[in-house]
Amino acid sequence: MLTLDQVKSKSSTRLIGLHPVVLAAATVLIERCYAGGVPILITQGLRTIAEQNALYEQGRSKPGVIVTNARGGYSYHNFGLAVDFALLLPNGSSVSWDMNRDYNGNNIKDWIEVVEEAKKLGFDWGGDWTSFKDYPHFQMVFGLTLTQLRAGSKPSEIAMAKATAIIDRLKEEVKEDMSRIEELEAIVVKQDERLAAVEKRLNISGKETYAINYTEAITAAKAVGAITTSADKSKLELNIIQMFFNLGLFRKGDK
Repeated sequence: MLTLDQVKSKSSTRLIGLHPVVLAAATVLIERCYAGGVPILITQGLRTIAEQNALYEQGRSKPGVIVTNARGGYSYHNFGLAVDFALLLPNGSSVSWDMNRDYNGNNIKDWIEVVEEAKKLGFDWGGDWTSFKDYPHFQMVFGLTLTQLRAGSKPSEIAMAKATAIIDRLKEEVKEDMSRIEELEAIVVKQDERLAAVEKRLNISGKETYAINYTEAITAAKAVGAITTSADKSKLELNIIQMFFNLGLFRKGDK
């Protein structure tokens, strides 16, 4: 499983150039989704006017399917106020746009979990648009229209302060969640260590459990009637049989 730092690093280049408040929100979104068992990748952040125009031409004057109706200057991406995302798959190198996926098994679609977290942070979702829905898209516009942004307007101090207060509160919540996750992971590590120690003690020969060939011990145990079949034996049962065999308890005449 990827660590949170590894997941965040995969989105780092796409976060460059975002408005500082949007950057903070996107970072907390990654953290909160990770804490909920749904790692994500930010696939798009700031998009230049030239990049927007090139994207607009896709499916029109250039090969491909139409993915946007916005020319340069007519997307919130062009002002660092929008991000796109995808679900990060367990291998850490592939992504998915499968909106029906439920990898964490909580009976809630992973995509919807991400959307819910984004909305809590103050993002608007492209999936709520009435036409040309953009399901991977989130934007935080501070009440500004694209016309105002093209004219040079900037988010007000009040709007940014309100957004920051929400983001900071949710960031503290995710810190608490991550702390609990780290505690649980530490417990699991200790349990694994204890289990490994028990398995090693059961193996009288001193070899690691996975290296044992139980055939000789099983054959001897069956010969004296200690067991009737070698099928469906747990690792613990096999280790006990091996231990008894090593101690010489399966000599003929012993039962």
